[in-house]
Amino acid sequence: MNTDIQYIVDRFADIQVLRYTVEGFEKLPLKQKLFVYYLSEAALSGRDILFDQNYRYNLPLRRLLTQIWEQYDGPRDTPDFEAFTVYLKRFWFANGIHHHYSTVKMQPEFDTTYWNALLDNIGYTGDRTLWEKVLFDPEFDSKRVQLDGKDLITASANNFYSSVTQAEVEDFYAQMSDPSDQEPISYGLNTHLTKDQSGQLIEQVWSEQGWYSNSIKAINENLRKALSFAETEQQKQVIERLIDYYRTGDLKLFDEYSILWVRDTLSQVDFVNGFIETYGDPLGLKGSWESMVNFRNEAATKRTKAISDEAAWFEAHSPIDDRFRKKEVKGVSAKVITAAMLAGDCYPATPIGINLPNANWIRKEYGSKSVTIENIMEAYEIAAQGNGFNEEFYENEADRKLYEKYGFVTDVLHTDLHECLGHGSGQLLPGVSPDALKAYGATLEEARADLFALYFMADPKMLELGVLGDKDAYKAAYYHQMLVGLLTQSVRIPFGENYEEAHMRNRALIARWVYEKGEKTGACRLIRKSGKTYLQISDYEQLRKLFGKLLGEIQRIKSEGDYEAGKALVETYGVTLDPTLHREVLDRYAKLDIAPYKGFVNPVYTLEYDAQGHISDVKVDYTEGYVGQMIRYDKQYAKE
Repeated sequence: MNTDIQYIVDRFADIQVLRYTVEGFEKLPLKQKLFVYYLSEAALSGRDILFDQNYRYNLPLRRLLTQIWEQYDGPRDTPDFEAFTVYLKRFWFANGIHHHYSTVKMQPEFDTTYWNALLDNIGYTGDRTLWEKVLFDPEFDSKRVQLDGKDLITASANNFYSSVTQAEVEDFYAQMSDPSDQEPISYGLNTHLTKDQSGQLIEQVWSEQGWYSNSIKAINENLRKALSFAETEQQKQVIERLIDYYRTGDLKLFDEYSILWVRDTLSQVDFVNGFIETYGDPLGLKGSWESMVNFRNEAATKRTKAISDEAAWFEAHSPIDDRFRKKEVKGVSAKVITAAMLAGDCYPATPIGINLPNANWIRKEYGSKSVTIENIMEAYEIAAQGNGFNEEFYENEADRKLYEKYGFVTDVLHTDLHECLGHGSGQLLPGVSPDALKAYGATLEEARADLFALYFMADPKMLELGVLGDKDAYKAAYYHQMLVGLLTQSVRIPFGENYEEAHMRNRALIARWVYEKGEKTGACRLIRKSGKTYLQISDYEQLRKLFGKLLGEIQRIKSEGDYEAGKALVETYGVTLDPTLHREVLDRYAKLDIAPYKGFVNPVYTLEYDAQGHISDVKVDYTEGYVGQMIRYDKQYAKE
């Protein structure tokens, strides 16, 4: 930990903004530093894309909000302007008007009268009716991703579709797909689906020649600059194919790029850049734009290598039916990385692990690349020290001490197992579509990977491989998993609402299903003490068996494409909240004053030149604040 760095940058609403450090960057050779620099510029050049994907009015509203922030010359020390400032910060953090996690539209804590006064102050002459609906009408475009309803497409406010219904979308892509195709492209991944003037469905492609052309041209320009500093010829081919894909929008080129990327396991510096994860689409088809630049943490990667080298052993010993087990495990590549730049759907909130590519056939034939982002996890750990959570929610001192001793170690290992092996395990039966589980697919896939990690966390293999040093360490992960899923994650949900986000549904599903079975056998129970609810676990071995049993069932559901069984599992265990427990958790958290959501500002990289005008170094700076970074990004990387 560098004591000279301010790790906590800002706090507002339900959010705490942190800083992560890029340990080891200064020791990289200049060529690798420049590679990181231009890949980072390519990452930041796509900033507008996600804002627009999230909601059709986000970009013009962002410009207006930023204009108010910069030009307003009235009093800024009033409750109303403070409320405006908080809303603007939340808007930046969420990449739009909908909450980054719940996807519910965020409501300003200032009223329309003050809003119009702000517009008057800057001399705004445009139409105000639309902005009043967008900002203040809770029913207008109320959710970015709607997972409950008769028509998930028309009820969702994201900008992946327009003028189409769920039935039309499903039929359109069903006609494209061929169940016998062993190498299907990811239909719809990089397009906006709408209708032309005659009412025919058409795809508008995201490429240099189509939607987001300005952003994508800027991305490609920086990727071309990065080419000169690629570490190997293979890595150059990866970048060249990505450029070709961005130029044309051809998804076959994206698959070729993905195969080249997953085969590139020798390069120290790596990156993700593209339309990747599909959580923002209730049907799981459209890819949100994201980027992350990173380099390998050589020392910590020994841990993930120990796990990935045994991928065949894990597959053979997984508690699933033999029909769903891979007969041959190929190309499982795993490493621990240091994040150097976050962008798009990875910023400001970011994952702690990544496993790509998503195409099942590529994973089966060529393997996958998995990473644990340890410097991000370390930043979370630093920020959480002394916040009072453990003292409030661990009734038993022995449980609390075990978590304080092994919580970070097992959390990192859980991420390793989840990303490195969990997502890449198992296989679909022939003819089963990877999209068969529809809106429930993301939740069930995250549950499958989590259960894989939990099941093997307690295996003696962990001691044999040297990734855990204590046979009881896994208990810290088990207790925390159940505690979060049963109780504490509900602090992120407004009272009276349900779980919507896939990862939250996953954690609730696992904990509640296991608790239902475990309570009957006495393995675990919730107790009341001094007016508070606590978790007790008395039989960890029984919990492991239950984790394994649920893993086997979810693998069956995925492998067979059993939509009805998957729906029933998620709807029964993963959606609704107990109002009494929910109210209690909210009240207990309020006393602790812990922000339930956290995200990051990026470091700033600057080129330095010698007397002859040649680049002599790339310096990294950690002093830029949250508002300063957002204002600078709004100006420097506005492309659309």
